Amino acid sequence: MMPATSAMPKNFRANDNGEPSGTAGKPILGQINSNELTDILIIVVRYFGGIKLGTSGLIVAYKAAAAEAIAACTIVEKTVDEEVTVLFEYPFMNDVMRIVKEEEPEILSQSYDMDCSMTLRIRQSAMPRLRSRLEKVETARITDEQEGNG
Repeated sequence: MMPATSAMPKNFRANDNGEPSGTAGKPILGQINSNELTDILIIVVRYFGGIKLGTSGLIVAYKAAAAEAIAACTIVEKTVDEEVTVLFEYPFMNDVMRIVKEEEPEILSQSYDMDCSMTLRIRQSAMPRLRSRLEKVETARITDEQEGNG
């Protein structure tokens, strides 16, 4: 097992179970890192076919197996999103809509009466800017919604 570094999550594991040290886990991890993947599990099962590959041969074999597995997969990008509901008076609709157009959050729900409301979802890293801009709209009140993945 390799020690965790600042680039690796604390629950990270690479294992060369039964192989010479560094010949399986590190080449597989190298493929994961070079493709900038997270939350992934790659298992390579190698059966002995009667030919000893040596250290460099093992490294090439495990690296190639991981690269082929990654190439054959569909990679799904997920973000950590937050939701926020903004309540405002109808005369301030243009101000709110301008912010929504510029910041591009997903509109989950909206209601336009004398008192209007809009529930928005945006990437967690973009939430502080969206919240700050919405708070500057006169009469606007902001309530937090539950966090989730988008």
